[in-house]
Amino acid sequence: MTLMLNAVAAFLLLTLLVALVRIWIGPTPSDRMLASQLFGTTGVALLLVLAEAQASPALRDVALVLALLSVLAIVGFVTRVVRIDGKES
Repeated sequence: MTLMLNAVAAFLLLTLLVALVRIWIGPTPSDRMLASQLFGTTGVALLLVLAEAQASPALRDVALVLALLSVLAIVGFVTRVVRIDGKES
């Protein structure tokens, strides 16, 4: 079971690398924000997988905090960059 969890963790790390590349080359701020949301979601999944593999409840708490921060980041982005009519500023 641990081997499978480690394989899933490695796949999630690969997904994080793809998200980092997308954040780096994203042509618009919306593309970058979407990639950072992928980064947050994948980070939460990775922390939960590692918490299960290592039997560490503290990693579950860190995953919860990361999920909350991810929500706050998207709310901040929407209120700052995207106007009410849907056009980017």
